Amino acid sequence: MSYADPDNPYLRDPDTDFDPVEELTREEGRAQAEALRAAIREHDHRYYVLAAPLVSDRAYDELFARLQDLEAHFDLDTGTSPTRRVGGEPLDELETVEHRAPMLSIEQSTDADAVRAFDRRVREAVGDVDYVCEPKFDGLSVEVVYEDGEYVRAATRGDGERGDDVTEQVRTIRSIPLSLRGDVPDSLAVRGEVFMPKDAFREHNRERVERDEEPFANPRNAAAGTLRQLDPSVVADRPLDCFFYDVLDASEVPESQSATLDRLREWGLHTNDRVAVVDAIEEATEYRDALLEAREDLNYEIDGTVIKVDARDARERLGATSRAVRWAFAYKFPPRAEVTRVTDVVVQVGRTGRLTPVALLDPVDVGGVTVSRASLHNPDEIERLGVGVGDEVRVRRAGDVIPEVAEVIEKRAEGTFDFPETCPVCGSPVERDGPLAFCTGGLTCDAQLVRAIVHYGSRTALDIDGLGEERVEQLVDGGVLSSLPDLYRLSVGDLAGLEGWGETSARNLIDAVDATRSPPLADFLVALGIPEVGGSTARNLAREFGALDAVMDASEAELQAVADVGPTVARHIHEFFANERNRAVVEELRDVGVAPEPVDTDAGDALDGLTFVFTGSLSVTRGDAQELIEHHGATATGSVSGNTDFLVVGENPGRTKRDDADAHDVPTLDEAAFADLLDEHGIEYPPEE
Repeated sequence: MSYADPDNPYLRDPDTDFDPVEELTREEGRAQAEALRAAIREHDHRYYVLAAPLVSDRAYDELFARLQDLEAHFDLDTGTSPTRRVGGEPLDELETVEHRAPMLSIEQSTDADAVRAFDRRVREAVGDVDYVCEPKFDGLSVEVVYEDGEYVRAATRGDGERGDDVTEQVRTIRSIPLSLRGDVPDSLAVRGEVFMPKDAFREHNRERVERDEEPFANPRNAAAGTLRQLDPSVVADRPLDCFFYDVLDASEVPESQSATLDRLREWGLHTNDRVAVVDAIEEATEYRDALLEAREDLNYEIDGTVIKVDARDARERLGATSRAVRWAFAYKFPPRAEVTRVTDVVVQVGRTGRLTPVALLDPVDVGGVTVSRASLHNPDEIERLGVGVGDEVRVRRAGDVIPEVAEVIEKRAEGTFDFPETCPVCGSPVERDGPLAFCTGGLTCDAQLVRAIVHYGSRTALDIDGLGEERVEQLVDGGVLSSLPDLYRLSVGDLAGLEGWGETSARNLIDAVDATRSPPLADFLVALGIPEVGGSTARNLAREFGALDAVMDASEAELQAVADVGPTVARHIHEFFANERNRAVVEELRDVGVAPEPVDTDAGDALDGLTFVFTGSLSVTRGDAQELIEHHGATATGSVSGNTDFLVVGENPGRTKRDDADAHDVPTLDEAAFADLLDEHGIEYPPEE
């Protein structure tokens, strides 16, 4: 059964030589949009649920873009259109809604005897039964509601009676259909588990670390944190999936759990294929043991097996308590955790200045790995656990990777570990930012020195060739560099004696450093590593203030008046330059001959009021293109919104910005059209060197 008629031309790699939408009648446009929606729903189902795509990614993108053009041109209703998946406007808060039917919990245990006792109670009450065995997913339980087969609402489990309204967030999950297929009840509420696949979780965490963001501890936290985002577009960019496994409420209810799973699949809902129907509890325990062996090979997290009475009439006779149903039992896996003693707590200072407490432990085997240290994450976590040196603690591997202290088993320390108020490396005061703690030493903290120098010479900053992380670590460890200004004091003699260096390589690095003594002001501001100040913000600061001293002495109010600088960024900039240690480093850089070039603040206004976003590779660097349009009064931002005037698309562009542009009806320009636009305003492109 398909969402689309088999003769639908858009089910195959299409001939995308579409007639211009302007040449279609409204009825022709509406009919083509309906065919495209049906085809795209089928493509989504094939790709995200069945893992059997019918068309290439490029063809899919072309169909999707055509549908967006039709909907925009003819102002067609997009309530359940696939184009709504890119995410709507950010929400102020999550509303609380009442479930169509209670989302009850189930009894659970790791003890086989408890499972057998459950079986005895069931058979004593209703006689012989069949059981349906399913994986117990470790994600976030949700209710999804359909009316006449159309998606209308989603909510988290909450307290079982009421949960958070996450309708717009769940709408972005591609494996959840916005329109059901087949013979669908008039009203339907289904239960599923939202999760982040393991491979997607690892990739997403890698990207977060690369952006210097805190990684999620495990896939469940990633899924839960994502689904509660107030901005649905953030959810759309994260790789969530969902397995459905129950009908909570419907105008027609299937007669058994096995029939329910069949109907869910027929309606186009994503179900798990590791399901078994058994007639004896020992078969259920064998299923659980086999699933435990297969656990590591699955691409989703599970923590046990759910054993459910199959027949619905038997379920109704068994009933439920106020909290849990009597017809299901979760036979959980043994926890990946062991008990050991905390021998000490050390506080590490990362290259971003973040302080991370680490518990040193008596070595213990956790899931086949010997663990002698475990993360305590942050000061708030220490307080929550109440952990101190000498305590007996339970250790687990978060997400089966990062060892962490899960709980205190036996309190032996007199109190809780006292988190330091000063940096253990440089002695600077420690400041709290929510649950996290940071050293305020900035450029003068040795723990942050390698990162500071590497960033200073990176391509996005002053682009000093030969100043990679490995070399910087060698120079710092060798005592050649003990501060950022030391870069400008290097001599051939300092370098030539180090392993891997010769006179030529030493001279090349020194020449590359010397070439940055008069850097553009914006590049220098980026190079200093001020939190949240990237190229676009730095260019706006340079254009507004013109000189380094003016930026350093600006008040928070003056900084907030700059385009793309909000209260948080303004605070970071002001605090950075208010720090006496950071100002001392800047003055020392000046003393060794670094003089950032001032900027003419009388910029042209040919593009005044226009906002551009760039994606893909241009014939010039993106920074040069942004600087050019900003010099003539325009604004360059990093993401598309309703305030964007143009998206400039270069070679190999990303999909997200193009999707956002389509969603916000933002015109797109290739590089040639961009050059023509600038020419119309008397601006030369590419700019002269």
